[in-house]
Amino acid sequence: MKYSSKIFISLLFLFQYSLFYAQQEGQDTIFAGFTQEKINFDGNLNEKVWLNANFITNFTQRELDFGQPATEKTKVAIVYDKLAIYIGVWCYQKSKIAAKYMQRDFRYREDDNFQVILSPFNDHRNGYLFIINPNGARADLLVSGNERANRDWNGVWDVKTKVNSEGWFAEIRIPFNTLQFRKSNEYAWAINFERNIRAVNEQVLWRGWSRDCSIYCLVNAGTLAGLKNIGYAKRFELKPYGLASFKKETGEPDEYPAKFGADLNINLSPTLKMNLTYNTDFAQVEADRIAVNLTRFNLYYPEKREFFLEGYQNFRFNMGGPYEAFYTRKIGIEDFEPVSIIGGAKIYGKVGKNNIGALSITTAQEDSIPVTNNTVIRYKRDIGEQSYVGFILTSKNNENISNQVAGIDGAYSTSHFMDDKNLVIGGHVVRSFDKDQITQNVYAWRLFVDYPNDLIDNYIGVSSIQADFNPELGFVYRDNFDSFIWSFRFTPRWFTKYGFRQMAFKPWGFRYYRTNSTGKMESFYNETRPLGFETKKGERSEFNFIQQYERLDEGFDLADSITIPSGEYWMFRQEIQFETYQGRKIWVELLWNWGDFYTGEINTFESSLGINVNKYLNLRTDYSVNIVNLPQGNVTTHELAQYIRVAINPKLNFTLFTQWNSLDDLLLGNFRLNWIPKIGSDLYLVYNRGYENLKEFDFMRPQTTSGAVKLVWRITF
Repeated sequence: MKYSSKIFISLLFLFQYSLFYAQQEGQDTIFAGFTQEKINFDGNLNEKVWLNANFITNFTQRELDFGQPATEKTKVAIVYDKLAIYIGVWCYQKSKIAAKYMQRDFRYREDDNFQVILSPFNDHRNGYLFIINPNGARADLLVSGNERANRDWNGVWDVKTKVNSEGWFAEIRIPFNTLQFRKSNEYAWAINFERNIRAVNEQVLWRGWSRDCSIYCLVNAGTLAGLKNIGYAKRFELKPYGLASFKKETGEPDEYPAKFGADLNINLSPTLKMNLTYNTDFAQVEADRIAVNLTRFNLYYPEKREFFLEGYQNFRFNMGGPYEAFYTRKIGIEDFEPVSIIGGAKIYGKVGKNNIGALSITTAQEDSIPVTNNTVIRYKRDIGEQSYVGFILTSKNNENISNQVAGIDGAYSTSHFMDDKNLVIGGHVVRSFDKDQITQNVYAWRLFVDYPNDLIDNYIGVSSIQADFNPELGFVYRDNFDSFIWSFRFTPRWFTKYGFRQMAFKPWGFRYYRTNSTGKMESFYNETRPLGFETKKGERSEFNFIQQYERLDEGFDLADSITIPSGEYWMFRQEIQFETYQGRKIWVELLWNWGDFYTGEINTFESSLGINVNKYLNLRTDYSVNIVNLPQGNVTTHELAQYIRVAINPKLNFTLFTQWNSLDDLLLGNFRLNWIPKIGSDLYLVYNRGYENLKEFDFMRPQTTSGAVKLVWRITF
C-alpha cells in the first residue's frame, strides 16, 4: 500500500510538472500589470515594477534551425498606466551585438533588432509593428495583411536602451492615443514578438514561427491580457507648425514665403479618429529619387507625406501591382511640383467589423490649375477570420474636371488552407464617370488566386483596364489592355549542410498583355530563374533568363536624338545578380543584364556599395549605367545616388542626398536635418540645389535653390 501510494504521488508530481512545463513551452498569453508608480523611463529594467512583472521566455527559431529553442535567452514583460503601455525587453546575448544605425526608420534588417506587433482590434488583419535596435533606433509600420505593410508611417512612441556585458535591454513606451481599439472593461489584444540576432542570422518568435508566415500574420499571434479600464486620457492632438523658406529659380523672381498651419487630430472614439488640416505644408518631406526611365511608361513614386500616411490601410484599393484606384500623390502634387493645400478633413478607423476611411481635401489655384476638391470614401467589412468585402468612391472636381470612380472588391483569405498554408482568392470591379463623356469602355476588373508560402509561391491573376477608364485620383500607367499574370517560385531548403539556407528557382514568371479594343498581343514579359540561392551567412545570388515582346503602335523618344520606331520586337536577355549580407560593415549589390533592346542591344550594370562606419555614420552609393547600341544611334545613361546619413543620437540626425541622372540631364542635392525635441514634435532644416543642362555646369550657379526651416510642435489635451 505504501509502495502504491509512493507511485501514485510520484506520477501525480510528474503529471503536474509536465503540465506546468507544457504550459510554459506553449504559453500563448502575456499578462500586463497595472502600475501607479512612476516608471523611470531610462532602459534600466531594475525597478520593482519590472522585477515583479509577469514575463514570457518561450521563443522558438524560425531561422536557421526551424522549431528549435532560441540559442539566446529573451524575456518580455508588459505593464501599463493610465496613459501608456510599457514593454520591457531583456535580450541576453553572448555573440557580438550588431547595431550600426541610430536614426528613425533605420534599416532594421541589417541590425540586431526586437519587434513588437500589436493588433488592438484582434481582427487577424491590421496591426502596428514597432521595431528597435540596441542603439535605441526606431522603425514602425502599419500592417494590413499577411504580406503588406506601410513602412513610411511614423507613430508617436519612444524607446530607451542599455547595452552591457550580458546583452542589451529596452523599455518601450507606446501611448494609448497612438493606437485605436474598441472600448471595453477588459481587453484581449493580439500581440507577438520577434528577435533577430545578426551575428548568427537567427530569427526567433514568441508565437507563430511558421516559415509560411512572418510576424505580419496576426492570425498566429498570441494574446495580451490584463488591460482594464483604459482609454484616451487626452482626446485631442494639435500639431501647429511655422515655416520660413526661400526659393530661387533662374529667370524667376526670388520668393521668401512664410507659412503657418496646423493639424488637429481628434479621437472621436477609441476606434475612430478625425484629422483636420489647414494650410498644409510638406517642405520637410524627403526628396524623390528621379530614376533613369528607358520605358514608355510613367514611374510609380511612393507616398511620404505624414497626413496621407496615417490611416493608410483604411483607404487602399489595389488593382494589381502599381495600379491604384486611389493614389494619394495625385493630391497636392502636379508634375513633381507642390500645389498648395488649403485644408481638409479625414476620418478613419473601425466600428465593429466595419473599416472606414473618408477624406476631403481642397487644393488652391496654381497657375492654370484651378481650385480643386478631392474626396474619397473607402469601406471594408470583415468577413470570417481574415476575409473581407468593400467598396471605394473617389471624386475630383474643379471648373475643368468632374471625375468619379466607384468600385467594389473582396477577398477570401486563410492561413489554414491544407491545415497551415496561406491562400487568397480575390477580385474587384471599378468604373469611372466623367462629365459629358462617353459611358462605354470605362471599366477595370481583376480576379486572382495567390498561394504565398515558403516552399511554393504561386500567383495567377487576370485583369482588364478598358480604353476610357479614367481614375483622376488613381494611378494607371497603361490602359486599354487585358492581362494574364502567372508567377511560380519554388524555394526548397536543399544543401543546408554545405552552408546554403534556401534555394530560389522560378520556372516562370510571366505577364501577358493584349490590347482590349483589338485583342492583339501588346506585351509579353517572362523571367525564368534556373538557379538562385541564399546562404546561411546572408549572401544571395540568382541567374535569370528574360524574354520580352513589345508591340509599338507609335514610336517613343528614348533620348533627345534617338527614337524607338513603331513595330514588333522580341527581346531576349540574361541577368546575373549577387549581393553580400548587408549586416556587415561593408556590403555590395551587383547586377549585370545584357541582350536585345528593340532594334539593337543593351548592357545594364547596377551596383550598390554600403559602408557602415559606425552607429553615427552610414554611407550608401548606388550607381547604374545603361549602354544602348542601336542602328539609329548609341546612348549611354548614368545614374548616381549618394546617401550620407549622420546620427548624433536617436533624435538628432541629418541626411545628405545627391543624385545625377544623365538621361534627364539633371543633378540634384538635398540636405535634411531632423531634431526631435520631444516625441511627436520635430524641427526640420532643409536645403535643396538643382542643376540642369549639365554641359554648362557651374557649381556656384544652380538653376534652382530652395530652403526651409520648419517647426512642428505636438500638444495633447
